[in-house]
Amino acid sequence: MLCFAFAVPGVAQAFGIKDVEARARTLAADSYRAPATKLPAELAAIDYDALRDIRFKPERATWRAEKLPFELMYFHPGKNFPDAVRINVVEPRGPRRVEFDTELFDYGRNKIDPKKLRNVGFSGFRVHYPVNTRNYKDEVLVFLGASYFRSVGKGQVYGLSARGLAINTAVPSGEDFARFTEFWIDRPGRADTALTIYALLDSKHLTGAYKFVVTPGTETVIQVSAKLYFREAVAKLGIAPLNSMYFFGDNQPGHRDDYRPEVHDSDGLSVSVGNGEWVWRPLVNPKRLLVTSFASTQLQGFGLMQRDRSTASYEDPEALYERRPSAWVEPGGKWGPGRVELVQIPTPDETNDNIVAYWVPDKAPDPKKPFDLAYTMRWQLDGRLPTGRAWVVQTRRGRGYVKQPDGDLNFVVDFDGPPLRELKPEAKPEPFVELGGNAQLREKNLFLNPVTGMWRLTVRVKREDAAKPIEMRAQIRESGKVLTETWSYIVPPESEKP
Repeated sequence: MLCFAFAVPGVAQAFGIKDVEARARTLAADSYRAPATKLPAELAAIDYDALRDIRFKPERATWRAEKLPFELMYFHPGKNFPDAVRINVVEPRGPRRVEFDTELFDYGRNKIDPKKLRNVGFSGFRVHYPVNTRNYKDEVLVFLGASYFRSVGKGQVYGLSARGLAINTAVPSGEDFARFTEFWIDRPGRADTALTIYALLDSKHLTGAYKFVVTPGTETVIQVSAKLYFREAVAKLGIAPLNSMYFFGDNQPGHRDDYRPEVHDSDGLSVSVGNGEWVWRPLVNPKRLLVTSFASTQLQGFGLMQRDRSTASYEDPEALYERRPSAWVEPGGKWGPGRVELVQIPTPDETNDNIVAYWVPDKAPDPKKPFDLAYTMRWQLDGRLPTGRAWVVQTRRGRGYVKQPDGDLNFVVDFDGPPLRELKPEAKPEPFVELGGNAQLREKNLFLNPVTGMWRLTVRVKREDAAKPIEMRAQIRESGKVLTETWSYIVPPESEKP
């Protein structure tokens, strides 16, 4: 059995978010202390594959013996995840610490002396719940490393991830990576379909008390609420940050010697601005850091989405990119004026999360006051699509057929959805194309593709300065009415240096 230690032996006590807030408030009043990582030499030396060979024994999962609907399993610390976190389960008598024990793990081919691993702690944990079949508890949520977590729903495999907070991302002073240092997980009832998790966040700039209510299913829904306490002012606060990977795809073909047509966890950023407009920005793998944003005064939601679900688009039966989830964020209450910021970072391969998206409020939080935030995350296969608007199905970029290459950039954008499918035969939809500068519009055409039933927009532009980006926007309209979301594309600079 797992070993536990009572926080207050023999004393019945309630535990909830107020208790975590009290700890966060007290912690913020003290100076920040970086984690003191003291890994034994055996663990510090092993590589990623060797660490993966250390596996938690499923039969030792928390709540398995009680046959509760949820189970918890734990991660062993190692070179890649050296920092230990404290993990507690909240029982009727109060919180109990889950104690580290080498007997909980199978060390595989690693030659490690368990006696040297006393009290090294856990690096994280995962939640299991049956979403694909009734008889097997699938892994549906993981907290591992800094403030990272990721989730899946029915039929999904892990892809993009989220963080508790993004602090000073893409600013000259450097990013402050906050980390969850302690967790409390409520013991579920036998009929419960949701699990409540509390977490304590710590960083150089601030602390935070978090509450996650996790409801696994066809889409896994996570309700997040938090209260932040500042040690010092933050230049840029990124709320509900999402991290993903885009290596190459339809709009940015990859290496000719790679047999896979596309490699990405997400293919676009979707934003419901709040004035009825929906924006779709296809992702890119730029040659240098690229930061763009979308302003809103009444944001309805944003997400990093994987819209392309065709197996033929990826041809990777191991990675299964077509089954990686989209993550959609819905604000809790009114967030006020601000912007969704998209950070795109160059990557030479698919092993790096090079895409980040988060919300930045226009008004920076007062560091002298606590700051509340709340939102809902939806991890889904059928990603959130625009309401009342047609959407972008794919974006392709290339030369097309030309007798003499002239340096023009050609784009093909396919739109689909009820507003287009329901057009009368005599309707004459028109393309609206707007360039933000550094380019000349050479040609635009819109026509119905008789093979797919989708409407295809083709755009040809001439770039003026290859060292600068091109911003492009396009919609389909009919009699002045907007029928589609806004296709918002950025052509990154071609040069390596600014």
